[in-house]
Amino acid sequence: MAIFTKVMLVIWLLMILVLALLIFRITSLSNPTDLQHQDPIVDVFAITSPASRLSYDFYRNSCPAAEEVVWTMMSQIVSEHKDVPPALLRLFFHDCFIQIPCINLVDVFWINAIQGCDGSVLLNSSSNPNSTAERTAIPNRTLRGFNHIDAIKEAVEKICPGVVSCADILALATRDGVVQIGGPYYPVLTGRRDSKISYFNEATNHIPRPTDNVTQFLRAFAQRGFNARETVALLGAHNIGRMGCGVIRARFNFSGTGNPDPSIPADLLNEMRRRCPDQDQVNSESPSPAPSSDSSAVPAKSNNNSMPNGEKFDAHFYKNLLKGRGLIFSDQQLTARGTTSRIVRAYASDDGGEQAFRRDFARAMIKLSNLNVLTGDEGEIRLSCSLPRNT
Repeated sequence: MAIFTKVMLVIWLLMILVLALLIFRITSLSNPTDLQHQDPIVDVFAITSPASRLSYDFYRNSCPAAEEVVWTMMSQIVSEHKDVPPALLRLFFHDCFIQIPCINLVDVFWINAIQGCDGSVLLNSSSNPNSTAERTAIPNRTLRGFNHIDAIKEAVEKICPGVVSCADILALATRDGVVQIGGPYYPVLTGRRDSKISYFNEATNHIPRPTDNVTQFLRAFAQRGFNARETVALLGAHNIGRMGCGVIRARFNFSGTGNPDPSIPADLLNEMRRRCPDQDQVNSESPSPAPSSDSSAVPAKSNNNSMPNGEKFDAHFYKNLLKGRGLIFSDQQLTARGTTSRIVRAYASDDGGEQAFRRDFARAMIKLSNLNVLTGDEGEIRLSCSLPRNT
């Protein structure tokens, strides 16, 4: 009996130790100010799980022409549709950003996630008979670019059937689109596998909202391993594309007062009202603001679906924030805290600011693209990006 009591005591002590270590780990991940001092180059690789088996030119033997086909297809698409790169940036972000945390008791210093850059957002409702597809969640209802990913997948399937994942195609096409509109190049490791299921509830709950304040925004990114500088850099994707009126109108009812946000300059408020007139029913939570804006189709007779962010991948987004001209609340909030405001000022500077932004954006995109991927025997390789393989 005494031995049994001692064993139980040891077990209880170990459980208390594990719990204490987990609390410490979660707390450290949730504090963006602690993360901002980490080496960004180290972070690019540290975000991936040790089990991750992504590699450069993963398909060099199984499908050597895959990346060339993606680049060629994107060149054709972008030549006809300049709004596709920002749409794919947003689509890619929404695919990667949601996660389902689970505890790894073997190594309590690592919190795994079941979901990341796995192409789950590409699955449609018909592929989920017992659940609702992720792409129909409120933050995802204005996502675009699915047809272009399908077209690229079809082209790749013609030369290498059942080899290249939709998750890799989305990651490569997003990078290629950024480069082809003048953004920075960054290497994309490949070898991702596709999720067999979609995550409606997680997409609903985990995508940052355009009404989030800076504290909420930084916390969401910190929980996924991004420091303040990387977060501000990723939001630079708002340099391009258009912002949907659904999120702009949210600023007409500031904090539920029924009055517009008092920080908006008068001329900008007038322009916002002209392009996005009030409607009886407005959903202020769709689309999500990060890291790229929606590019909704604009009727020929008006431009009242959206407002342009810009067409050039430079630092004008940050310069506009310093003038109080951010189109959505969460963007403008980057100037509300000293930590992020200093980064905004650095990127807006004429003394190397744009170069710093481009470098940091590229590093942050590498990190985002490696976030909680499926590899090896995990998941599957879909034959169609909208359907699981066995459908």
